[in-house]
Amino acid sequence: MTRAIRIAPSLLSADFAFLGRDAQAMADGGADILHFDVMDNHYVPNLTVGPLVCAALRPHTSLPIDVHLMTRPVDPLIDSFAEAGADMITFHPEASDHVHRSVQMIRKRGLKAGVALNPASPLSLLDHILEDLDLVLIMSVNPGFGGQSFIPSALPKIAALRKRIDDAGLPVAIEVDGGVNPANARALGAAGADILVAGSAIFGASDRAKAIASIRGAAESGLGQEAA
Repeated sequence: MTRAIRIAPSLLSADFAFLGRDAQAMADGGADILHFDVMDNHYVPNLTVGPLVCAALRPHTSLPIDVHLMTRPVDPLIDSFAEAGADMITFHPEASDHVHRSVQMIRKRGLKAGVALNPASPLSLLDHILEDLDLVLIMSVNPGFGGQSFIPSALPKIAALRKRIDDAGLPVAIEVDGGVNPANARALGAAGADILVAGSAIFGASDRAKAIASIRGAAESGLGQEAA
């Protein structure tokens, strides 16, 4: 099956005084998804935004909003973000007392459900939940801050997950978040990524549309190739 690369700019790197403007610019620039990072200064050492900001942003974009919960607990926020206009909710299994229940809650609201794996989190955490997911987010940095450098050990992890998904014939997307840029996007596409989250590589560029196109083009050049 032919894979299509989707680009998800991370609003963590946007200008928070002009989120609506930046969100619209991402749609105009060719982005496919908006990545919305939620940090609680508990599960991760940073504090960002919540459902009220998501709800305020929703009227300003037609792009799907991909909410990445870096919070503990998870379940109390699911309904709040569903009501705020999220299209996808991803959470860390270490932060949920009952992972399957959390996934069920997300799916019950009609949203796509994902699980995020930190750099040291094994793929075995997916053993009894993978078939219930819409996506798996592989963290290629430790969660909590934007602008970190890509951790290369994410590549074999992505490749192993790609094989597992394909062998099982599951319609599960692989998303990658952390240090993504045009220089490593080809290797990510080759390893099996479907959705690339990029923050500073897009919002720090003088031409954001060109940055989106560069990341997409590099990733697409790796499709069908062996992982580097």
